[in-house]
Amino acid sequence: MLVAAGLGAFSGVVFADTATDEARSLLDSGKGKAAWELLEPQESARAGEPLYDFLLGLAALEIGQNTRAVFALERVLAMQPDNVRARAEIARAYLALGEAETARQEFETVRKQGVPADVSLTLERFIAGARKIEDQGKPSINGYVELSGGYDTNVNVGPNRSSVVVPGISSSPAILSGDSKANADYFGNVSAGVNGRIPLSPNLALLGGASGAYRLHQDKDQFDLGNGDGNAGLVVSEGKHVWTVMGQAAQLNVNDRRYRKAVGLTGQWQYNLDARNQFSSYLQYSALHYPRQEIRDADRWVLGGAYAHMWRDGAVGIASLYAVTERPEVSDVRFIGFEGLGMRLGARANMGPNTTLFGGVSYEHRRYDGRDPSFDTVRRDNQYGFLVGASYAFARDWTITPQVNLTKNQSNTELNTYHREIISLAVRREF
Repeated sequence: MLVAAGLGAFSGVVFADTATDEARSLLDSGKGKAAWELLEPQESARAGEPLYDFLLGLAALEIGQNTRAVFALERVLAMQPDNVRARAEIARAYLALGEAETARQEFETVRKQGVPADVSLTLERFIAGARKIEDQGKPSINGYVELSGGYDTNVNVGPNRSSVVVPGISSSPAILSGDSKANADYFGNVSAGVNGRIPLSPNLALLGGASGAYRLHQDKDQFDLGNGDGNAGLVVSEGKHVWTVMGQAAQLNVNDRRYRKAVGLTGQWQYNLDARNQFSSYLQYSALHYPRQEIRDADRWVLGGAYAHMWRDGAVGIASLYAVTERPEVSDVRFIGFEGLGMRLGARANMGPNTTLFGGVSYEHRRYDGRDPSFDTVRRDNQYGFLVGASYAFARDWTITPQVNLTKNQSNTELNTYHREIISLAVRREF
């Protein structure tokens, strides 16, 4: 819950009973729907009981019945105007209804009534969120600058071996050149980005953004990377639905030479089930162009969906599934095209007022479209990923983030089997 005042504020006003005890237990277990189904049929008989109304308001807020939550919590405050807990929760309900100014005023009232330091920090985040929603009617711009560095065991994503057998060429192992096998090196990276939003109406806004990054290596400068991308589109919101369409363009350079260009379009639908649950689906198309290897030019499609849940303590979890396909434009090399399925699981949790722990795992299976003449087989890959890190806010708008990223690709062709480990530390300034 937002305010750790407990339900003690209600003792001495009304005695708990079996229904309220059970509802409280259900809410503490994250079963808001069950609590609502227990309490809602009793509303006509029990409206006006502060404890009952408070629990009914919480249950309504949990399942997205925000207007009903406001009604119930208003009855609590009519009887107990100094009830900090109820005022904080009604502020959340106003925020969910889009009444940002009223929500901000209620949050600020709670803050002035005196709460513990950790709760005060949470309130500051809610107040900032309310102000952000208030500002959605105005053009806005935000961005970041980030410096990072670390160690990468495989900067060029090559096989972790010195030789491979290529059956289509020879039965004897082929010795790999220094640039073909995995290369480890220290790196430094600088990146920056900016995003803007221009409201066109209460439910329609124009979005745009650009970002860029440059990665330098200590010794293997032939693998230095530079990339830039831009996007522009529209977002439409209607109740619990949010639709976004974005056009995108990106350029990747290797050793200051153009390597790949991508131009495409992404459409996304987001549905906010309630205050703590969200579902989204998307379709993305990209035309891939390789200026120095045009035979690799391809059309890429990705179709996916994701589900996100926020627990009562503020922790967030997300799960996603997607299907991907790449089709080369030249039919003679269809063996480099593929179809794949993938999944990602991720989570984020606050470990203190300034520290956030995050992590994730991923898996992607790819089956290629034709027999690779070099290996005389149809290539199949299974790629696994793991990420863990922590972000510490050491000053306003400043964070420092250490993280570890592991990747392993298993393939039935030796040249495409590899593993990669990256450890890094980033300092970021947002504005």
